[in-house]
Amino acid sequence: MNILIKPIITEKATANSELNNCYSFFVNTKANKVEIKKAVESAYGVSVEKVRTINVRPDRSTKFTKTGIQHGKTNAMKKAIVQLAEGEMIDLYTNM
Repeated sequence: MNILIKPIITEKATANSELNNCYSFFVNTKANKVEIKKAVESAYGVSVEKVRTINVRPDRSTKFTKTGIQHGKTNAMKKAIVQLAEGEMIDLYTNM
């Protein structure tokens, strides 16, 4: 099971990483905090102090078209905010 899907690179996540040493990732929806911690430590070679997870619900939408009403939704996803030990950091921009 691939636990880490991709890092979240937004203004808010970048500011959080610079100020609080917390990095955000999209993770597998079935992964727990222990698995996320082990995956980040093995992938980036850092020590993790704390892991917080957020389950993001799918957004539902309705469109009115010529053929009738179309219902749709986005995928549910899970985010993880990982706080690293003091003095450690992850360089997310080297692999781009």
